[in-house]
Amino acid sequence: MSISSAAPLVLIGAGNMGGAMLSGWLKSGVDASAILVIDPSLSDARKSEIEVVGAKHAAAAPEGLTAGILFLAVKPQLMATVLPPLKALVGSGTVVVSVAAGTTLAFLQSHLGEAGMVRAMPNTPAMIGRGVTGAYANPKVSEAQRAAVHDLLKVSGPVEWVASEADIDAVTAVSGSGPAYVFYLVECMAEAGRKLGLPADLAMRLARETVAGAGELLHRSQDEASRLRQNVTSPGGTTAAALAVLMAEDGMQPLFDTALSAARKRAQELGS
Repeated sequence: MSISSAAPLVLIGAGNMGGAMLSGWLKSGVDASAILVIDPSLSDARKSEIEVVGAKHAAAAPEGLTAGILFLAVKPQLMATVLPPLKALVGSGTVVVSVAAGTTLAFLQSHLGEAGMVRAMPNTPAMIGRGVTGAYANPKVSEAQRAAVHDLLKVSGPVEWVASEADIDAVTAVSGSGPAYVFYLVECMAEAGRKLGLPADLAMRLARETVAGAGELLHRSQDEASRLRQNVTSPGGTTAAALAVLMAEDGMQPLFDTALSAARKRAQELGS
């Protein structure tokens, strides 16, 4: 499918995630004149940015317009208020895409009617083009629509399609919330370094650069994470001593099992 000024890509919400997606679309060559941003809270600076590139913006949905793709990038708690006026934008050829955590397709359909719908979960590294997105399409989404949505989502990084909508809650727990786990790992490493006697600022720099560098190595390498870990671990060495603690029966794995289960449960609660 293709978008046009007659059947545009309508972005609802241009905050951090919506703004990042918009920037990625424009850089990838999406026709700016076929994009309409609807957000009553747009700052003057963001309005200027949108106007400079040739896209359009509005505080509310224009009358008589049908979206080719309706892309929902607002917070889950705002959906019940935001969705009702958007029903008029949904036609027989519209595909709806939501990146709101916990917002189910059934909830979207209750406000927007029957339509091709995709529920997607990107993560915050999307803001620098290094995110990853999990996505699920309902049976009403055509192959052409799915391909078009895939192209829009991939501007922020790889896109992984899952077999059921329920899997999106697990994706949310692993990668949607995942960046926060990594940032907290940096905090924990830095604090442990401080307790070993390093100045706090030095410990933080060491932890931050270590995690960033290890992530880049993982990104560039074809090896599995387990192989990269083994490559760093000399038998009887310092790394092995630390991993003996982290990989113990009461170490990181059961902690992550519990943490991610809690995240998935909360995602399910948001959708109930």
